[in-house]
Amino acid sequence: MKRVIGIGGVFFKSKNPADLIAWYEKHLGMKPTWAGGVVFEWKDAGHPGRSGQTVWSPFKADTDYFKPSAEPYMINYVVDDLEAMIGALTREGITIEGQEDSEFGRFAWIMDPENRRVELWEPPKKTSA
Repeated sequence: MKRVIGIGGVFFKSKNPADLIAWYEKHLGMKPTWAGGVVFEWKDAGHPGRSGQTVWSPFKADTDYFKPSAEPYMINYVVDDLEAMIGALTREGITIEGQEDSEFGRFAWIMDPENRRVELWEPPKKTSA
């Protein structure tokens, strides 16, 4: 089973997220996709029909979203099949800290050996209209 297939997001704490987003837009050309940051679209060279996205988003400095980690950042990793991933991790003795389904896809959280929160994300399946 292929586990992680990409980086879905880089999230980090900021003293002033709006000002930081504006600085990155002005100086590095990172145009905000929404008020919370930038979405970079990409294609998977190994799978021509697969596309994805990586989110870059500063959070308020007092966010609790990264807890129980004390680190000021969290990386989101894209997975093909979250249910299979959770099963494999559980069999390997890894505790699943939580799970959530939303319009943005399916999420699960674990802690790495250095006590950093890791977010696993299965994007929503694209449907034909």
